[in-house]
Amino acid sequence: MLNKETYIRRRAELLQLMKGEKGVALFIGNVASAAQYQECAYKWRQDSTWLYLFGIDEPRLAATIDLETGETVLFGDDCDIDDIIWNGPTPSIRDHALSAGIEKTAPYGALAQALKGRPVHFVPVSRWYNAVMLAGLLGLKPEETFRAGKKGCPKASLPLVRALVKMRLVKDAEEIALIDAACVLGQEMHTVARKGIKIGQIEQQIVGDMEAVALAKGWGVSFETILTQHGEVFHCHSHAQAIEPGKLLVIDAGLESNEHYASDFTRTYPTGGKFTAKQRDVYQIVYECNQLAFELTRPGVAYRDVHIKAMEHMLARLGDLGLVHGDPAELASAGFAGLFCPHGLGHNMGLDVHDMEDYGEDIVGYDDDQKRSDQLGLGSLRMARRLVAGNVITDEPGIYFIPALIAKWKAEGIGRGVIDYARLEAEYLDFGGIRLEDDVLVTPDGARRLGGPRLPASPDEIEKAMATD
Repeated sequence: MLNKETYIRRRAELLQLMKGEKGVALFIGNVASAAQYQECAYKWRQDSTWLYLFGIDEPRLAATIDLETGETVLFGDDCDIDDIIWNGPTPSIRDHALSAGIEKTAPYGALAQALKGRPVHFVPVSRWYNAVMLAGLLGLKPEETFRAGKKGCPKASLPLVRALVKMRLVKDAEEIALIDAACVLGQEMHTVARKGIKIGQIEQQIVGDMEAVALAKGWGVSFETILTQHGEVFHCHSHAQAIEPGKLLVIDAGLESNEHYASDFTRTYPTGGKFTAKQRDVYQIVYECNQLAFELTRPGVAYRDVHIKAMEHMLARLGDLGLVHGDPAELASAGFAGLFCPHGLGHNMGLDVHDMEDYGEDIVGYDDDQKRSDQLGLGSLRMARRLVAGNVITDEPGIYFIPALIAKWKAEGIGRGVIDYARLEAEYLDFGGIRLEDDVLVTPDGARRLGGPRLPASPDEIEKAMATD
């Protein structure tokens, strides 16, 4: 938990941004979520909005902020003797409140009465228990309290969501230090993983070794680890294969710190320690796109424009390989990059690895002058906004050869005369994919990669590191 003055300041800033709104802002913390039954729960994780405003990392709490008077009330119950027997003594609700700079408390069961007759502002929830509880308090259906796709939750308070997005998009010095620390440990995870790449090794062993770092030095992983020799499958969570020679191993993984800030890195390794000529050619393009995106990242630049420039460069270099034909800018404008990179360049990162996406991607990652595209790839860009100092984003271009997507585009006649389908089918259907991802802080005069010394990134650096492991 951070210093209580941090939470007092954040709530004061929220009140200022919500000035003129009537009623109360309601926040519900998470409860322990049953896995098989109530006493066998999933690993505890507090709600990120709750952590940002209150910091109390305990279950079954709620709070209101009166938008008219400024009063904050913490709702919860002190532990009883059964709680003490099974879980040990815990601080009182009063002590929890004081730790977050809150003066007033009330029993958890008093929440409904406190809301009665007041306009209630809430943000979308991400867990079913919270949805059921919120729906019961506000006379809604549970499904009406979740985000509805990328546009957010129609029933949630847009002023409250926008205020929190404005605050959380810009990390202060304390948050940046915590994210830096999470990134250092995330880099350690990746170093352990790289050293475990041996022909015949089972992927699951490598996953276990790297996740051991996350558990030993942090809260755990910041998302389910992706480690696969099928890099063309973005979220492949099967780790049952043995490492085979001549393959590319994509490792996309991150650590969540004990303060619940995330890291998220991706590296792609030749399983035998050396790239084939074809692998090196494609990897070099991805590396150049990553470097270009980093160089273009600075305040005032829309990240959508950075994505587009990276895709133009990708298409130009794929043209050098003879896989596409035409002017790179025109090809990018027409959406042809989507065949090779069907995802966006990056996303926000903070208390969530995809920060605040429970609020709705279009609200978090887009603003008035950035509208979501319907093109494959560009349309999946999670962060398109004009950048400001304090933004924390990922820079993660990739190139993938997805057989089903190639077949679909060819059958539909997309890119006839532009895309060399014969070459793709003859030489690349078993290639897999390559992704390279760093975590980046936007600074007043440019950008800085977060963490310690950068993980090996260029083809030569990758091969050198693997040769000395």
